[in-house]
Amino acid sequence: MKKVDIIGGGIAGLALAAKLDPAQFDVTVHEQRPELPTVGTTLAMWPGAREALAELGLLESINEQGTFLAAGALRKPSGQPMLTMEGGGLVGVTRPALLRLLDSAVPVSVRRKRERVELLPSDSWLVVGADGVHSTVRRTCWGARAAARPTPFLAVRGVVPSRPSPEDVGEYWGRGTLFGLAPTEGGTNWYASYRSQLGPERVDVAEALKEAQQHYSHHSAAVQGVLAQATPDISLAQRIWTAPPLAKYTRGNVVLLGDAAHAMTPNLGRGACETLVDAVTLGRLINDLPRQEALHKYNRQRVLRTQQLRLASSMMGKVALAETMQPVRDGLLKQVGKRVAGKRKGA
Repeated sequence: MKKVDIIGGGIAGLALAAKLDPAQFDVTVHEQRPELPTVGTTLAMWPGAREALAELGLLESINEQGTFLAAGALRKPSGQPMLTMEGGGLVGVTRPALLRLLDSAVPVSVRRKRERVELLPSDSWLVVGADGVHSTVRRTCWGARAAARPTPFLAVRGVVPSRPSPEDVGEYWGRGTLFGLAPTEGGTNWYASYRSQLGPERVDVAEALKEAQQHYSHHSAAVQGVLAQATPDISLAQRIWTAPPLAKYTRGNVVLLGDAAHAMTPNLGRGACETLVDAVTLGRLINDLPRQEALHKYNRQRVLRTQQLRLASSMMGKVALAETMQPVRDGLLKQVGKRVAGKRKGA
C-alpha cells in the first residue's frame, strides 16, 4: 500500500480521495476545519467538471440537487441589458452541497485528520497540496515567491430566499463594481466584487455587507432588494487572492491541485470546475501509471490549460471592474450583443 497524504479536505482533496484506488493506496486527508461549511454560493458546473463528476459517480446527484442555469445578460447598473448570455445547459450547485456529495464518495478506508499541517509528512509516497490559495505545500516546496498575492478587490456573496425575475438575472457591470445574481436551490445566488480596504486576512461579514449596500446604492431595485435581504449568517466576505504563475505543479513526490496550483479571480467561474478536473485527472493517472510518469502527464495535461484560464480570468476581471472608459466598454458590449442577436435570428 502506497502512503498518500492529501493536505486539504475541500473540493480538490475530497475529489482526489474519492478517485484514488483504495486497493492500492493508504490515503489520509488532513483538514483543519472541524466540519464541512454550511454557507456558500452556487458554482456553475461546466462540461469538463460534469465529466469529472460523472467519473466519480456523482453527476446524477448533482443534476438532482442543482439548478439548471437559463439565459442571463451583462447589464448596466440600472439593469439595462448590454449582452445576452445563454445558460448552455450549465447546472449550478451550491458549494456546501458539492462538498457533501464529494465527502460521501470518499471510501471508508480513507483516514481523516482534523489538523493544520505546518510540516509536510516525510514518509509519504505522494504528498498532495490541495490546501487552497494560501497553500502551505506550495510555500514549503516552491518558496516564498510562490506565496499568495492579494488583489485590491473584495468578494461578498451569499444566497437569499427570494427567487429572481428572469429579467434581472445576470451580471451588472458598473464603475469599478460587479454584481451578479442567478436562481439557485432555495432562492437567489448573488455575488459582488469591488475595491475595498477591509481585510486582507479576516473580513467582518456584517461590515462588508454595509459597505456593499453603499457601493450598490445606485444599482437597480433588483440588486438593492437582494442586498436588503442579505444577513451575515447567510453571507460570506473575503479578500480575493491569486496564486503566482507556476511552470510545473509537481516537485519530487509533491503535487498541487486546484487553488493551490492556479488560484484565479472568480470572473470566469471556472475555479471549482478546473479543481474537479485536476483531481480526477491526477487520480486516474496515479491509479494507472508509475508515479513519475503519472506526474509528468498531469503537468502536461493541466498546467497550460489552467494557467491560460488564470490569465483570462484576470483579464476579464480588469475589464469588468474597470474604473474608467465605461462608455467605450459598454458600447463595445452592446455591439457584440447586436451581432450575437443577429446571428441567432439568422440561425
